[in-house]
Amino acid sequence: MKSWNLPLSLGTAIVTGLLMSLAISNPSQPEYEEYAREQLSEYLQQNVCPQAPKLWGKSLKQECKRLVNSNQSEIKEIISQSTERYNFILFSIYKTELSITKVSPFLPSNLLPSYHFGTLGVGHKFYIYQVEQQ
Repeated sequence: MKSWNLPLSLGTAIVTGLLMSLAISNPSQPEYEEYAREQLSEYLQQNVCPQAPKLWGKSLKQECKRLVNSNQSEIKEIISQSTERYNFILFSIYKTELSITKVSPFLPSNLLPSYHFGTLGVGHKFYIYQVEQQ
């Protein structure tokens, strides 16, 4: 009769539990889209809207913020259409390509810069590991 190896069994149980918890907590595409919508909206309001020009003596800063706030579902839809998910069971990698042509294909592509985002999703959290302006 073989002897039972407690340390090996305990180690196997711990590793199995850890792998199962990672697989269960692998964030879904909708969770990523919500996260990305929040991040993009915050970025627009803090970095883009303050630079809005004055038109006829009136700053467009508040109008820009209002537009961002009132178009949350559209922002999420753009992110959804611009994202590819690579599911590795224990974690996911999300690659998002944002460009003006995704929003409005008839506008020239050089009107605004395009951005590439790489994000790691693991344990119900997201970690942006790559941002490139193209």
